[in-house]
Amino acid sequence: MKKNMGSLDRGLRLFIALVLVILFFSGQVSGILGMIALAVACIFILTSLVSFCPLYVALGLKTSKN
Repeated sequence: MKKNMGSLDRGLRLFIALVLVILFFSGQVSGILGMIALAVACIFILTSLVSFCPLYVALGLKTSKN
């Protein structure tokens, strides 16, 4: 698995994930939308940690310099 995410992309994903988690646990987002927000946050955190996004491969995108 070759890295295809740059550091700015990773940072933005982590920030968005943090915002989604805060919104869920503060009660601003709940129900099915809240569960979707948590799922998206988990995916963003995981892809940021491994610097690889499968969707980027399918779309032919690459934000890393390597």
